[in-house]
Amino acid sequence: MALTGIQIFKLLPKTNCGQCGVPTCLAFAMNLASGKSELAACKFVSEETKAQLSEASAPPILPVSFGSGDRILKVGGETVLFRHEKRFENPPGLGILITDAMSAAEVDARLNRAKTLEYQRVGLTLRPDMIAVKDTSGDSAKFVALVTKVKQGSNMPLIIMSNNADVLAAGVKAAAERKPLICAATKDNVDKVAALAKETGCAVVARGETLSDLADLTTKLNTLGVKNIVIDTGARGLKKAFEDQITVRGSALLKKFRPLGYPTIVFPCEMTDNPMKEALIASTFIAKYGGLIVLSDFQGESLFPLLVERLNIYTDPQRPLATTQGIYEINHPTDQSPVLITSNFSLTYFIVSGEIENSRVPTWLLVKDTEGLSVMTAWAAGKFSADIIAPFVKKSGIEDKVKHRKLIIPGYIASESGGLEEELTGWKILVGPREAAHIPAYLKNSWKP
Repeated sequence: MALTGIQIFKLLPKTNCGQCGVPTCLAFAMNLASGKSELAACKFVSEETKAQLSEASAPPILPVSFGSGDRILKVGGETVLFRHEKRFENPPGLGILITDAMSAAEVDARLNRAKTLEYQRVGLTLRPDMIAVKDTSGDSAKFVALVTKVKQGSNMPLIIMSNNADVLAAGVKAAAERKPLICAATKDNVDKVAALAKETGCAVVARGETLSDLADLTTKLNTLGVKNIVIDTGARGLKKAFEDQITVRGSALLKKFRPLGYPTIVFPCEMTDNPMKEALIASTFIAKYGGLIVLSDFQGESLFPLLVERLNIYTDPQRPLATTQGIYEINHPTDQSPVLITSNFSLTYFIVSGEIENSRVPTWLLVKDTEGLSVMTAWAAGKFSADIIAPFVKKSGIEDKVKHRKLIIPGYIASESGGLEEELTGWKILVGPREAAHIPAYLKNSWKP
């Protein structure tokens, strides 16, 4: 049972030093109890106290990792029900299903899609995360051969799935060095699966018929020494699975019910035969609150929207995405090409640069660090004004790249044009469009070196 804030406070050094980020030890204890702070933030807590507070300092949804090398997938670690309360910590993993009933050609095709379907958006690489390898035949040799093929064909984290404990063990041992996720422990095989997890050091999926059964199962796994657990409520219908996700998250975060304080796994691949309906179901669990989401297959038209949805929901609302300050060359500019300037808010940059690319006009784009704020917000905050833009232009090196001295500024900061001409001696300031969509027409019709 998690400790209360007062119980934690009694174990703290009570220095009220403020180095943890809050002014008093009592406030820190309350944050620790609610999962809003980490024990490591206190520099004066003793090792003995750390041991006593280990449960209280752990997040309500315990983090779980599986995989190896540079493709380790971490899920869980969540502390809030809604992103605006703080942030969501670890995005859900999206996986593809491969079974031993599939032909070699189909397995190869799915492995190829898992490796090649990735996308660049706002400077980030969006891609799926894992492969679920499922036994349907009950044949250990056949399953091991499939696991081996998948392991050799991809470096993605693996989920090894079988309802037969012996086949499951064979598959897990065939990929033990990759630290796969074992799926699944049930009330009937919990002792065998727990022993396998301890032997291989792998995380385990616990599957129950009801949430009560699931709580009993995770408690037993803990007593058997297995701590890294992902839970499967067993629901294979959207309504019941969705209700279970809400109940599990609420029980862990609001009621501090530790037996359900683990990330979840859901199987849209087992809820419908319609690919587009499956994508809609998966989108539901990205929002509420799937930790791992297994799809029957990957197709670009459905995978990309899911990846974008995940990016949007799991972006820290307190930390805007920002592009690196500097000079960007678009469409191979020359010394006679126009020079535009914008802020480093990633969405602003990619919209502006995209419109410039569409214009096919060779252009230099200056990106000023505005702490990730958009043009209007940065200007209103005093971070994109003439006295800030001018020194950046002078130091950027753009004067060495162009023979003209003309700078095109966003229409939203037209009022800064006079100040910029005073600050940038010899430069002519041109006021560009207010909307990025009008940039191509402006460059084609208005730009003259």
